[in-house]
Amino acid sequence: MQTDFVTRNSTKLWDGRFSEATDSFVEAFTASVSFDQVLAKYDIEGSIAHATMLEAVGIITSNELAAIKSGLEEILQDVEAGDFEWSVALEDVHMNIEHALTVRIGDVGKTLHTGRSRNDQVATDIRLYLRHEIDQILTGIRQLQSGILDLAEKNLETIMPGLTHLQVAQPIVFAHHLMAWFEMIDRDHERLLDCRKRVNVMPLGAAALAGTSFPIDRKLTARLLGFDKISANSLDAVSDRDFAIEFMAAASLLMMHLSRWSEELILWSSPQFDYIELPDRFCTGSSIMPQKKNPDVPELVRGKTGRVYGSLISLLTVMKGQPLAYNKDNQEDKEPLFDTVITLLLCLTAFADMIPAIIPKVENMRNATLRGYATATDLTDYLVRQGITFRDAHDVVGKLVAQAIKEGKDLSELSLAELRSESPSIEKDVFTILTLEGSVQARNHPGGTAPKLVAKAIRVARKKIR
Repeated sequence: MQTDFVTRNSTKLWDGRFSEATDSFVEAFTASVSFDQVLAKYDIEGSIAHATMLEAVGIITSNELAAIKSGLEEILQDVEAGDFEWSVALEDVHMNIEHALTVRIGDVGKTLHTGRSRNDQVATDIRLYLRHEIDQILTGIRQLQSGILDLAEKNLETIMPGLTHLQVAQPIVFAHHLMAWFEMIDRDHERLLDCRKRVNVMPLGAAALAGTSFPIDRKLTARLLGFDKISANSLDAVSDRDFAIEFMAAASLLMMHLSRWSEELILWSSPQFDYIELPDRFCTGSSIMPQKKNPDVPELVRGKTGRVYGSLISLLTVMKGQPLAYNKDNQEDKEPLFDTVITLLLCLTAFADMIPAIIPKVENMRNATLRGYATATDLTDYLVRQGITFRDAHDVVGKLVAQAIKEGKDLSELSLAELRSESPSIEKDVFTILTLEGSVQARNHPGGTAPKLVAKAIRVARKKIR
């Protein structure tokens, strides 16, 4: 869609006190319509509610309201069809729509702005937009969580190495690792729900900064727009962007989680780890190396995380030096906010499709666990239960691990005599706890990796996301 750049002598809706036309460069530089037209639907929704309130308090007539609603609904149809002509001369989404309304219905359209300012109008539009997008993101999180649970249910007995410092630490089941991802993103869901409460506050009625002398009914407008409450202070209402910053901070945390998952997927799908197979549809090849299968989706999500972080810092910087109330700086709030929303939704969509399609390489995971002496802690715990202090038991097992490394064996492959050479407290029942299955089964407390506990956690999670 083309956005026209007009000449110096164009007439503004606000130019009564000006003696010369706006410079064409300044006109283009200060305009926001190229990006804030995203708010058109919400601007029209807010305008219809505002007009409905104006009629209810007797400021406009029912006939005027009917004409305004009809005109705005027609404009929305044109916008959604891609047929609306946007003009830089009219600066922003609000003035474009108001001008088009006046062209369609005549001077009645000029009554719509009674009792409001673009300052409270844009603040309302952004909140309506963000409320809707948060709801979309919350739905996307639930879809991703459902995919995690689907994969986890299939891998309750799949043993893999739990890592610290990227070194084999203890055996876990793959489902347990996946449920850690579930918990991470569940906190994101909670944060966004909480953030939505502060988004869902209506600034309309604050006008430019001090309120309006017209007898408006702000609570009626809030009910019509589905806001939980109205803003308490008109100065704060038009200048506040905390809600957008809070959202972007929550979005940054969510992207950080997706980036951590991405790093694991990239490692796991590499030949060095070879724990999983990512389906071909989520990967690409090389233009020169025919053997390559690159995990481009998780790599790109990892990269886009920095983009979302940047948007958060951008908006924090925009707001950090502003005096009350509204300033033109706030025009810079929209592009980073819109970009964050789009980026987050795309990444959630990619992961919701990709995660349940992961193919675990069960034997490779198991063999990797065996290579790392992952049951050493189990042997230490065994000795403690035999009456040996933890530090002494730790020392005994360290020596046995060194012996196993020297002989190229796993702990479970050492003979009873070899084990007893470091501690006569070791009996033949030790071999039941040196197996990978015995290790994971022993972690049978809430939050542990025992398969039956993980299965219970999955059932609880299923109920939570319904």
